[in-house]
Order: sequence, then structure tokens, then C-alpha cells
Amino acid sequence: MAQFQFVMRSGPTPGVVFPLEGEQLTIGRDSSNGVAINDAEVSRKHARLTFQGGKFVIDDLGSTNGTFVNGQRLAGPVVLKAGDVVSLGEQIVLMFDAINSDAGATVAVSRKAVPSAPPAQSYSPPPTPVYSAPPATGQKRNMTPIFIGAGVFLFICLCASFFWWVDATYRWCTFFPFISGC
Repeated sequence: MAQFQFVMRSGPTPGVVFPLEGEQLTIGRDSSNGVAINDAEVSRKHARLTFQGGKFVIDDLGSTNGTFVNGQRLAGPVVLKAGDVVSLGEQIVLMFDAINSDAGATVAVSRKAVPSAPPAQSYSPPPTPVYSAPPATGQKRNMTPIFIGAGVFLFICLCASFFWWVDATYRWCTFFPFISGC
């Protein structure tokens, strides 16, 4: 038998565990929600969790800042898997977790959020691409490849011009006497 929970990775109370009990829960800023998160980024009724076929399904309730699963904004209901990262807006990050327990064991769980030890690793959003700016004035640049490229280009142009001139003025025999027919 599995029990499910959210563990807050970032937000107002990192490390807090939200046990998920019942057929339907709402997530939001209002204290009447099954998962209440008091933060301005969270709507009063932000998202809904529904327990279906032994799994939790999450759906956004038209929240202002959006609900995301593994970085993807919800456009409809999504089935949660253990290890999924649920974000409410940009700052609130919850880790969905399934805890397998012994059916014969007695477990006492409070319906309120239970603080736990801080997480070993905190979630950080995927890195944003970094674009390197051109060097600031005063910084030296290696110009050697540019000079080599310009030199090769100039050499090719000179060779082509020379052969064009030789051909246009019929001077093949003058410059190349070893060519047969001269």
C-alpha cells in the first residue's frame, strides 16, 4: 500500500511535508485547502488533486501564475509519478513522493503539514542559456587566425590574377617554357 505526499523544496517553508489523503484535495493559499501554502504566488484555489485508480491526477484551476509538472505548464490533467516536480508559479516547488508502507503497520499522520528535515538537495530550475557578449573594450583578442585567413585569401587572389593575366596576354611560353608546344 502506498501513501503519497508533497515535500516543499522551495517556497515559504522548505522541507515541510504535506501528506496527501482523500479522494480529492485542493492546493492553494486559502487555509481551507488540503494543501495550504501561504504565499502570494499561489492562488486561493490554485490546483486540484484527484485520486483515481491508485494514482493522483493534478489539474490547474485557472491559477494566475500557473501549475507546472517537471517544467511543463499544465494544459489539462496530468497523472503524477513519484519524483515529479510540481511548481506553483516560479518560486514554489513541491516534490511528489510515494511512500510504500507495510499494511499491517500502524501509522499516525496529522492532516496538517508536518515539518521534516530539510532536503539534502534543493531543487533549482533548469539553467537559462548563457550568451557570451563581445569582449569589453580594453580586452585583447587573439588576432592570429584573422591574419592567417586574410593572408591565405590574398595569396589565392594574387595567384588567380597572375594566371588570368598570363592567359589574357598569351605569355604562357614566356613564363612556362617547359610546356610542350612553346
